[in-house]
Amino acid sequence: MSEEKQLSYSEAIQRACASITRFPLIPVRGVPLMSLIANNWDSIWAFRPDPSDLLIATYPKAGTTWTQEIVDLLLHNGGAEACKRAPTSLRSPCLEFFSPPPIPSGLDLLQNIDLPRIIKTHLPFQLVPPGFWENKCKVIYVARNAKDNLVSNYHFDRMNMYQPEPGPWEGYIPKFMRGELAWGSWYDHVKGYWVEREKKNILYLFYEDMKENPRREVERIMRYLDLSVSDEVISRIVELTSFKNMKENPMANYTFVPVPVFDHSISPFMRKGEVGDWRNHFTPEQSKMFDEDYERQMKGVNLPFRTLI
Repeated sequence: MSEEKQLSYSEAIQRACASITRFPLIPVRGVPLMSLIANNWDSIWAFRPDPSDLLIATYPKAGTTWTQEIVDLLLHNGGAEACKRAPTSLRSPCLEFFSPPPIPSGLDLLQNIDLPRIIKTHLPFQLVPPGFWENKCKVIYVARNAKDNLVSNYHFDRMNMYQPEPGPWEGYIPKFMRGELAWGSWYDHVKGYWVEREKKNILYLFYEDMKENPRREVERIMRYLDLSVSDEVISRIVELTSFKNMKENPMANYTFVPVPVFDHSISPFMRKGEVGDWRNHFTPEQSKMFDEDYERQMKGVNLPFRTLI
């Protein structure tokens, strides 16, 4: 993306800041979505991807940006400069993103990107536009264990002024359990892609596996994309996408988004990136309550999540 386009995008964000508000959630086919998304749902559902498009799908705060950066680096043979050409959100736009004018929507941004495109979404499986399946697009799904995902999402909702006010921690847990947050139920989300993974040729990854052995998972992504890069390039990608390096990379850490939208003084977009941080938030009573509900909601689905590594 040209420097001129980056500048115009930054200017659009600045101009839109005057109308920033915590947008309410509106159900779309039973899934709560921010009103800006719900009000533009028909155009999102009608999106027709190219067969070469790659979709990266996650529940929010499950390793989305990390995976976007890995894929972009793989497609550019590990070239660090290529991946600093523009912020992550411009290099691989969010399909369903809508914002107050004049900020361009995800659909607008996708029209100006050369094929093959990397497309991000937080939509649950049943809300993914059918064109992705009809055109047999490759899809990478990343899932993160429920407790860490809840903690990360809570802090994100605190600093993201687009999202509804999260309220106190003790009240946020039951909202997560009931699926009353943006993009709906974590349980339905991770199960939806899991049960369809073989039929739809979805590469299903786990955040905990990526943390435990990032090189192994980068190689899995490479093979899925039918790419072949050298061991040296793989090592460089692993290093460039470490949490420390991404947190310091202004093209990946979302510090380009102004304070009226993302208030990094409340919580940084990239906060800890750890497995097991939930232990610093859940009381023993909360953990017991959550575990009992988890067993009920995940009964009969053999999803191998790990809350510690």
